[in-house]
Amino acid sequence: MEVKVFTISGTETGKTVQLPSEIFGITPNDHAMYLDVKQYLANQRQGTHKSKVKAEVNYSTRKIKKQKGTGGARAGSIKSGVFVGGGRIHGPQPRDYSFKLNKKLKRLAKLSALSYKATNNNILVLDSVNFDKPSTKSFNEVLSNLKLNNQRVLFVTPDLNSNLHLSSRNILKAETMRASDINTYQILKAKTLVLLNDSIEVLKQSIN
Repeated sequence: MEVKVFTISGTETGKTVQLPSEIFGITPNDHAMYLDVKQYLANQRQGTHKSKVKAEVNYSTRKIKKQKGTGGARAGSIKSGVFVGGGRIHGPQPRDYSFKLNKKLKRLAKLSALSYKATNNNILVLDSVNFDKPSTKSFNEVLSNLKLNNQRVLFVTPDLNSNLHLSSRNILKAETMRASDINTYQILKAKTLVLLNDSIEVLKQSIN
């Protein structure tokens, strides 16, 4: 797939780049993407939720009423979950939500996500982005020039670009990531992928 290369001012450079078909041109596998996104979100969960059970509630242990003759059900402890302030019955307990997926499936999911973006023409290639210093204003100007305002945008860089990262940090819908670090969730979350020209080669190496 051949795409045009743009500058940060939004103009065409006159050059084109070939997106590798083995990365951007496969038949997407929806189920693989579903599993990879599910794993990513599950791994973000702390799992520290906790409620007290009957044995952990700090109340008196005396029997609250006699066993028989009250006309009601038997009740031996005010800690019971049927009373207000008692222990939670089958309440949440700390647990680990993470689970594993094999490498081949995760690779297929990432390739599927990239192919979806290419199929829907949601990939933009930039020649380069070089800021002398971090500047949110300059980054906003780049988004405006590329007509990407108010869109979820993921800038994919070949290596760590500190000035670009710091410039985008205060913009809610924009993110920057190294090509070797991107994942299925971040790709699908973004409306448009902005690839720096050199990041395509890094993608080829990291995925293959």
